[in-house]
Amino acid sequence: MSFFGSKFNPFQTSKRKIPDGLFSKCPKCSQTIYNKEIDANLKICPKCEYHFTLGAWERINLMIDKGTFVEMDKSLISADPLNFQGPKTYPQKLSEDQEATGLNEAVICGLGNIMSIPVSFGVTDSRFIMGSMGSVVGEKLTRCIERGIEKKIPVVIVSGSGGGARMYEGCFSLMQMAKTSGALSRLSEAGMPFISILTNPTMGGVLASFASLGDIIIAEPDALIGFAGPRVIAQTVRQELPEGFQKSEYLLKHGNIDRVTNRRNLTQEVFQILQVLYQENRKEVGIEN
Repeated sequence: MSFFGSKFNPFQTSKRKIPDGLFSKCPKCSQTIYNKEIDANLKICPKCEYHFTLGAWERINLMIDKGTFVEMDKSLISADPLNFQGPKTYPQKLSEDQEATGLNEAVICGLGNIMSIPVSFGVTDSRFIMGSMGSVVGEKLTRCIERGIEKKIPVVIVSGSGGGARMYEGCFSLMQMAKTSGALSRLSEAGMPFISILTNPTMGGVLASFASLGDIIIAEPDALIGFAGPRVIAQTVRQELPEGFQKSEYLLKHGNIDRVTNRRNLTQEVFQILQVLYQENRKEVGIEN
């Protein structure tokens, strides 16, 4: 049977559409990488070592001993004290990010072990309103620090915020900078260590308060860390900024942080620091082993 007059063409191959979400483009080296390959590599680019963002629960699963984490203060949810109006209301924005991330707020806090050492642990999630600090984030982190005081254990907080203090709450948000800083002062007086871990990006009011007050400050490679962004600073001072300005390697060179640590080695390094600081501080405050 002749097929020349039909729509059938034996020489034409069908094009298969590649499903969305299988590949990601690395922001640093521009390589297209299979997502499963990135996930298997702790979300580190296998080509250039760029550290992709980890969600809060991914960070907990990476650093906290399996089966030891107990989340605290989960039920705390932000109110709308200013009745904020904009393209989206504050409740609308909260609802959208809660649905997108599965989180109630931009921080998860709780108790767990890091290689058998008990810690009070907090981690912000930059996917939730850019990890910005509102009244609930500040309250949960303050309680996280106070649990360290109460239980006489170290505090470890992993920060990632491109939003700093949360504009939706105005001064209520700014007050959290003083509250968290005051709690850390009491933790220091109690003789317990605080390790602050900075990820990309850690900016604004988060960096200007608790994130920069660690006894030991560790940053992941190539993380943007600062108060205002580099473009804002360059426009303000009208000068060309040094290469790598506000990146973690630059801050290490200039003495603003203590370590730059690859994600693969982060848990082990935190454990080694805790071994020294926690054991020494336990002796100083009279806690028996």
